[in-house]
Amino acid sequence: MLNRKKIHIKTYGCQMNVYDSGTMESLMEPLGYDSTNNCENADLVILNTCHIREKASEKVFSELGRLKKIKFERAKKGVKTLIAVSGCVAQAEGDSILKRAPYVDIIFGPQTTHLLPELVTKANRLSTTQIESSFPVNSKFDHLPIPKTDGPSAFLSIQEGCDKFCTFCVVPYTRGEEYSRPAMNILDEAKVLAQRGVKEITLLGQNVNAYHGESIIGQKIWGLGRLIREIAEIDGINRIRYTTSHPRDLSDEIIDAHKSVDKLMPHLHLPVQSGSDRILKAMNRKHTCSDYLYLIDKLRKAKPGIAVSSDFIVGFPGETDEDFEDTLQLVRDVNFTHSFSFKFSMRPGTPASYYKKQVSNEIKSKRLLELQKLLDKQNSDFNKKFVGKKMAILIKGKGKGKGQMVGSSPYLQPVRVENSSFKLGETHIVNITKAEANSLLGKF
Repeated sequence: MLNRKKIHIKTYGCQMNVYDSGTMESLMEPLGYDSTNNCENADLVILNTCHIREKASEKVFSELGRLKKIKFERAKKGVKTLIAVSGCVAQAEGDSILKRAPYVDIIFGPQTTHLLPELVTKANRLSTTQIESSFPVNSKFDHLPIPKTDGPSAFLSIQEGCDKFCTFCVVPYTRGEEYSRPAMNILDEAKVLAQRGVKEITLLGQNVNAYHGESIIGQKIWGLGRLIREIAEIDGINRIRYTTSHPRDLSDEIIDAHKSVDKLMPHLHLPVQSGSDRILKAMNRKHTCSDYLYLIDKLRKAKPGIAVSSDFIVGFPGETDEDFEDTLQLVRDVNFTHSFSFKFSMRPGTPASYYKKQVSNEIKSKRLLELQKLLDKQNSDFNKKFVGKKMAILIKGKGKGKGQMVGSSPYLQPVRVENSSFKLGETHIVNITKAEANSLLGKF
């Protein structure tokens, strides 16, 4: 029996990257690679990168410096280590990576994940760095296995790329134009996941609610709403979620799915980015604050009690105090649950990186602190509403405390329960006894 090798994948960024990392593990398993959490004993180390924010890409180069030492120390012992960089940083900065870290063996973009076995084979045989950053005509999904799953929840990628060209975002340049997988392929993967014991599926896409996939031959294109209804018919799948959405593609069909599909969880992540129409226009979002508030109103009328979270960027070029106040007002008007907020980060090649009137870091930091304080209060108030009430939670793992299990609520809150008899994948009704900053405590 041949000695098995070790692969270590460090994942940065979004859920799509998590999904891609899972497919990489599945791709390399037939080639004799088993996953390991320790990069120091790995024969293949992959940094699956994100390019959305500046700090994310700099973390990659910092990690590469650490891996260089490991690679050279293993080489002294006669053991070869391959270092690979994948994902959006690889797509956008392949040449820069090679200049700054010439010891990297493989560089490949998110659209060429399926070529990983070939690239590893070439890197082991040749002494030159293998670079693959093309956008193949054929979809990578035609060549990828179903990612390995661990637990009762799984991601399922249904759409990739984006055609919106927000001025701050690199996704259209690193992930390419919008592509939707055929519906039958998605349903087949969902059925396999159900057979593996998965109870909760999160549908993924850079702009997931723009999904427009081919259905059965001779039938119409399916939208996300129709796809959700079909997945809901699969035995074993009890919960359905999707992320990330764009307001421009939140259709009546999707809103109706929230109203009538019980398995679709009562939570929507709908990034707005700013509460200022002037800034939204500069971002090329192509929606106004009124448009956004109208959608939220329709959604809440269709599904009373639905939780809405969002993304915000503070300090976009030209953002004034008045613009920022507009953002705070929108947050007050909507009353979000857990949301994500960031300081504007210039990404090379994006239009916003060339805009004049860049906001100082000092002002960005001050505004971010104020916004996060408001968002945190809204999140806390939302969690407190459930104290004294019963809630169905899906058990996802063990907690830190002895005999403690952790599950997730329909609204995506972590819920910790003192009950060691619960098993992974089970759904239990618990009494919520306490609300903490980012989680709930429950009692069975």
